[in-house]
Amino acid sequence: MAEASNEEASAEKRPEDSAPESVPLDATVSRVNLLDTLVDTFLQKLVSAESYQRFTDCYNHFHQLQPQMTQRVYDKFVTQLQTSIREEISEIKEEGNLEAVLNSLDKIIEEGKNHKEPAWRPSGIPEKDLCSAMAPYFLQQRDTLQHHVQKQEAKNQELASAVLAGRRQVEELQQQVLARQQVWQALHKEQRELLSLLRVPE
Repeated sequence: MAEASNEEASAEKRPEDSAPESVPLDATVSRVNLLDTLVDTFLQKLVSAESYQRFTDCYNHFHQLQPQMTQRVYDKFVTQLQTSIREEISEIKEEGNLEAVLNSLDKIIEEGKNHKEPAWRPSGIPEKDLCSAMAPYFLQQRDTLQHHVQKQEAKNQELASAVLAGRRQVEELQQQVLARQQVWQALHKEQRELLSLLRVPE
């Protein structure tokens, strides 16, 4: 029993059982590093004070018979658990592309510091928030459509003017053809009259 007590005391004094140091949340700390720090802090708390005591309480009979073996089993279990959690976190970061996403978020926040105008905040009224968010988009679309309409109307006006000019040209050509036809008919008539006068009487 004395040996078991010494094992428990040594387990509680191990370095990993000490409380983790707090990490200052400086604005320069990237969110990727912050996530890694949170994972490390979680793993440290996983083997915090009294974790070994709780483990031995679950296997009290075995601990009384083999305290050293219980210590080795506990250390092996904690090591494998920490490794497994780190691997799971790494897979999640790779599948979700978290590093790129978090770095992009850091960049957006850093760029937002240069904006002096106040950031948008919801008012609590969904209809008002929707209008405030969508109104600029719809106004821009309206201006774009109006520009296209004005451009098309100007083009249609040009086409209408061209059609009217074409009609006037056709009418003028018709008048010229009619005038030339009348002149030709008059000349033909005079020619016939002249021939009749010059015809020798029988």
